Amino acid sequence: MKNKKGSGQKKANKRFSLSKDSFFAGNDSKRRRKVDGDGEGDVVESSNSEDDYYLGGSDAGEDEATEEKEEQKETADEARKRLAMAHLDRMRDIARRAKEEDDDEEESEKEDEKGARDSLVAQILQQKQLEDSGRVRRSIASRIREPEASDQFQVLVKHRQSVTAVALSEDDLKGFSASKDGSIMHWDVDSGKGEKYRWPSSEVLRSHGAKDPQGRATKHSKTVLALAVSSDGRYLASGGSDRHVHLWDTRTREHIQAFPGHRGPVSCLAFRQGSSELFSGSYDRTVKIWNAEDRAYINSLFGHQSEVLTIDCLQKERVLAVGRDRSMQLFKVPEESRLVFRAPASSLECCCFISNDGFLSGSDDGSVELWSVMRKKPVCIVKNAHALFAANQKFGGESERIPNGHIENGDHASENFDSSSVYSWVSSVTLCRGSDLAASGAGNGSVRLWAIGSETKDIQPLYNLPLVGFANSLAFAKSGEFLVAGVGQEPRLGRWGRIPAAQNGVAVHPLKLS
Repeated sequence: MKNKKGSGQKKANKRFSLSKDSFFAGNDSKRRRKVDGDGEGDVVESSNSEDDYYLGGSDAGEDEATEEKEEQKETADEARKRLAMAHLDRMRDIARRAKEEDDDEEESEKEDEKGARDSLVAQILQQKQLEDSGRVRRSIASRIREPEASDQFQVLVKHRQSVTAVALSEDDLKGFSASKDGSIMHWDVDSGKGEKYRWPSSEVLRSHGAKDPQGRATKHSKTVLALAVSSDGRYLASGGSDRHVHLWDTRTREHIQAFPGHRGPVSCLAFRQGSSELFSGSYDRTVKIWNAEDRAYINSLFGHQSEVLTIDCLQKERVLAVGRDRSMQLFKVPEESRLVFRAPASSLECCCFISNDGFLSGSDDGSVELWSVMRKKPVCIVKNAHALFAANQKFGGESERIPNGHIENGDHASENFDSSSVYSWVSSVTLCRGSDLAASGAGNGSVRLWAIGSETKDIQPLYNLPLVGFANSLAFAKSGEFLVAGVGQEPRLGRWGRIPAAQNGVAVHPLKLS
């Protein structure tokens, strides 16, 4: 057995002998080094030659020598050809760069034209923003031509009872009107074609937030006293004797929300420009703030000691309101403060913003007043603006300045006018937005156009536009090209006067600009 085992080991040693391997045999440049340790040593091989660290070092040198020989073999013709091709490439690069410069100049010219257009658009938008905010006014009053005999108010939409409110959309293409009979009309300015809003049933009104009638009333009164349309044209707000503010969708003409909260009839409404914030004034002496987008109540403003009759609002969160307490109040909503302006000796009936710092108002004694936020008294008063003249004399006259700084226009001789009648009450005033053109209406048979002086701080009469009936509501087109009037046989908030010859409806008067 031992002999067999020994023979097997010999065969193994012979089979795996390192001396027979060509890698280990005959390589004098390599040494073997044994690393001492506790266990079996490891064999580490090292080389004395540094060339072994670079792969193919000798081959790279041979390649470089070969390339040099090939370059030496290049003929003269080949060299000329190579230089000619290089020169041609340079010419092509020069031509390409010249073309790119021309293209850059054309693109720069196009960019300059585009920049000029963008600058013009920016100027237009900036001018529009300044006009909307009231800081800059367009000069339109001086461009109004004198109306011809054929230029008259034309009835566009008819109502069964007196029209109490009119409103125009932001693009002046659509109009809205409401009357004492509860009807709300949506009509086209050009054609006069109208569609009527339909009031929902009592169950639907309750589901939209309306509360049951209070007191002796057994059902909701449909008398509408006020309208307002949002700047984006999506919402129409209405208010009336049922003490609710109703919200309508102008696209579908459907009722979408009813806001309860007022304890008296809702007499006036106004949307803040550029937002869905809605302000409502009521006989309960309060002004409430709503959000049409969120269908939510926000806040209540207190200050008036009697019924709130008219409110107006621009882009700022400021509300201008007049009431039967002979005061006009400017509510600064963010500051939670207010400014109170007192009328000299009459009750204010209507008001509107001229700018953030100027206002216009009409009184029940037939006067039109111009106000400044810096003064508690009117800057200018036009007395007997809608007086009943004995012989249809032309309005106007020389202006006279009185010692207290006020300006009074017109002929004030008692034999020429009668301002004690309800027909001379100034029931509505309006301004062409962002301009110096204003209008006022009453029941004396005419609507008056005024020019508001920005530097002189006065009111100058322009023209009289004949109109039979009470001008309960007025609205200018944003361009100043026409004036819309809501006409009724009776005043907007009462029945203390009547003109049977008047046509209840919406009348439009074109205005020609030079």
